[in-house]
Amino acid sequence: MEPMDIVGRTKEDASLPKATMTKIIKEMLPPDVRVARDTQDLLIECCVEFINLISSESNDVCNREEKRTIAPEHVLKALEVLGFGEYIEEVYAAYEQHRLETMDTMRSGKWSNGAEMTEEEALAEQQRMFAEARARMNGGGASAPKQSDPESQHPSSDS
Repeated sequence: MEPMDIVGRTKEDASLPKATMTKIIKEMLPPDVRVARDTQDLLIECCVEFINLISSESNDVCNREEKRTIAPEHVLKALEVLGFGEYIEEVYAAYEQHRLETMDTMRSGKWSNGAEMTEEEALAEQQRMFAEARARMNGGGASAPKQSDPESQHPSSDS
């Protein structure tokens, strides 16, 4: 029988990539220090438990605020509640750096089609995608998507 964690899953269900964790561990230590394999495994388990702890407390903070989505502020509050207040500044700085890098990535076109769309182009693209989705739902996935009915968008001026 496999060991179970507090949510009833096996330990293998919630883990971190060993290669990545080994790299992080080695980067934190002087080059002449070696770490035994079982020590690496123990450190990885500690990281998983820490993430579980922070996630659980973040969820509790979120629930107390009657929110349905855990926000970065909930994680920061969880760190404070759990006695890790000294890390809040560094964690917040890392979060801000990640946000900036993510925004730069999106702006550079990695996640977009390169050129910015005007609002009209975006609306037309949205309508086209809705029409395609309707066609697929109605079993007409093979046919070309119908353009949206102009009368449904603009009231007739014939009245």
